[in-house]
Amino acid sequence: MARLNVRKTYKLYVGGAFVRSESGRYDRALDAGDEHVANVPRASRKDVRDAMAAARKAAGPWAARTAYNRGQILYRAAEALESRGEDLGPADEIAATVDVLVHYAGWTDKLPAVLGGVNPVAMPYLSFSLPEPTGVVGVVAPDEPPLLGLVAEVAPALAAGNTVVAIISERWPLPALDLAEVLGISDVPGGVVNLLSGRRSELAPALGAHRDLNAIVDAAGDAELGADLDRLAAETVKRARHGAPAATYEAATDDALARLEAVTELKTAWHPVGA
Repeated sequence: MARLNVRKTYKLYVGGAFVRSESGRYDRALDAGDEHVANVPRASRKDVRDAMAAARKAAGPWAARTAYNRGQILYRAAEALESRGEDLGPADEIAATVDVLVHYAGWTDKLPAVLGGVNPVAMPYLSFSLPEPTGVVGVVAPDEPPLLGLVAEVAPALAAGNTVVAIISERWPLPALDLAEVLGISDVPGGVVNLLSGRRSELAPALGAHRDLNAIVDAAGDAELGADLDRLAAETVKRARHGAPAATYEAATDDALARLEAVTELKTAWHPVGA
């Protein structure tokens, strides 16, 4: 008996759950030949607010985990991606993305030694600086490469103890939406990573303007959008980092410390010594 293929229903990934867009709108995902392959949810500004609420709720518990445990979780996500890799995109991009996750998993317990330390002071005090996550980080991912370009910005934020709300590739959204399924079966807690598909021109300003966002990382490569995000960041006093899309493992990791510093704060403590 002939049977129909069951088409996959793509959804947003918010708070560890797969949800439909609040607006009910969908966009058509096209392949390289401009053939319609799937419908993807078109997130709204309300979806941005919902994702921000989920990320904020998860921020404290995620930051409170040990650095070693966060590294284990990122490594588990790399394992899960490796097992699903052939379904998500070109083999070389999947391999590079897995390696990027492993790379930043190794950074989690190195940050205190590299960024923190004892500060020299000419007084009878000890002064220590310790790295802390900045909080909730917004990521504007590039169109290409859709998976590696996204993970290259998300992985440093997670390694530093932040939670993420990411606007995924507008042109090629399916790999990132498939990544949500990988995260769903890995040990990444709900709300730590939130993925929104839709129109970047609509979602990025709403994300950048959100007053509960602590930093925004922009890899879209759009100068006009970047300037708009800088203005919004200045109005709401948040960090903003702009970078070119990471197309290779080397591009995603050669400046690893700069990527980590962009989403890390330093807390300095003083303690008296002597009589």
